[in-house]
Amino acid sequence: MTAPTTGTPTAPAATRARYPRLAPKGGPRWWRFLHRLDLALLGSAVLLSMMGALLIFSATRGRLLAAGDDPRAFLDKHLVNIVVGMGLCVLVAGLGYRTLRALTPWLYAAAILVLLAVLSPLGTVQNGIQAWIVLPAGFSLQPSELAKVAVVTVVALALTHRVGRSGLAPEVGPGRNEVVTALALAGVPMALILLQPDLGTVLVIAATVFGMLAVAGTDKRWLFAMVAGAVIAAGAVLAAGVLDTYQLDRLTTFLDPAADPQGAGYNTRMAKLAISGGGLLGQGLFHGAQTQGRTVPYQQTDFVFSVAGEELGLLGAGLLIVLVGVILWRGTRIAMAAPDRFGRLLAAGIVIWFAVQAFENIGMNLGIMPVTGVPLPLVSYGGSSMFAVWAGIGLLTSVHLRSHPAR
Repeated sequence: MTAPTTGTPTAPAATRARYPRLAPKGGPRWWRFLHRLDLALLGSAVLLSMMGALLIFSATRGRLLAAGDDPRAFLDKHLVNIVVGMGLCVLVAGLGYRTLRALTPWLYAAAILVLLAVLSPLGTVQNGIQAWIVLPAGFSLQPSELAKVAVVTVVALALTHRVGRSGLAPEVGPGRNEVVTALALAGVPMALILLQPDLGTVLVIAATVFGMLAVAGTDKRWLFAMVAGAVIAAGAVLAAGVLDTYQLDRLTTFLDPAADPQGAGYNTRMAKLAISGGGLLGQGLFHGAQTQGRTVPYQQTDFVFSVAGEELGLLGAGLLIVLVGVILWRGTRIAMAAPDRFGRLLAAGIVIWFAVQAFENIGMNLGIMPVTGVPLPLVSYGGSSMFAVWAGIGLLTSVHLRSHPAR
């Protein structure tokens, strides 16, 4: 008779042991499926989206009324973006991340094609960046936002290739070929985005890829080499004159806020003024002096956090940060419980992407980070960003469902 084997349980079994109530044996099918979902993750994402809708409405209705336009124009488009984004989340979660893994080469190729298209006559220039493709019915597409999903997916696949090919233990870090492949695959869209030029998105993608390499267990010599290479590349970009004058002015005013308070430093100065005027409880929704006075530029996109700080106060802005923190916390737990290396790297990449982008956006509102034009996930106005982030939520949900199989 063969003795029963003992050892470390598989990832799904270990997950069920840690979270026995998430996959109940009894009850209706819909009830069992509801228990498998990460309701904290999804609930926080929905609340952030709804909170963003209110902030955007407050930031835009006064300007639209003054121009004789429909005060709900931005709000209605944003609500449509939320609904479409949630639909993408359901679609991605339903397909499963392992199915999307097989489609990764095609998704990556599509991302490269649309990034090339935006640099062609099909692309339009807004705020000094050729980053949009105009669509019918007044909508536009920003391919660089959607490219973030493709980059995270293809880098996770590249860093998983060694394990899948050789059968090595999941704890084995990526080899030289895998690291070089991941960097090359990420470098192509980053170069195309830099040509727009959209430095903020490039920085977000670069930080995300670096974080994924670290999570994958890449040799520290590679990580130090990448940091040194990034410093050299930044110097080369500045020396080559790739950045526009306004982008250089933003960096200058970040280092010296008094250099141009009425020019490049105006946006941050007014955002900080709005936030400081909110106090603990805020001036009330639709009653912020700076927001309703329309003194903060781009307040529905880059500086939407200043609306929360002024009209909802420290408590309201703090609630926004807490909701972002819950998403990052749940995403981290999902990555830790992922049943395979690809799922772990995929979830980790999405968490790093969300964290870097949220920190940069909130930081530039507070004046502790340079203005780069990156949106606040799920809050800022913009369909492409909303679609990309909700697709990321769908990928996290897919990994979570795979870790909590139905009984």
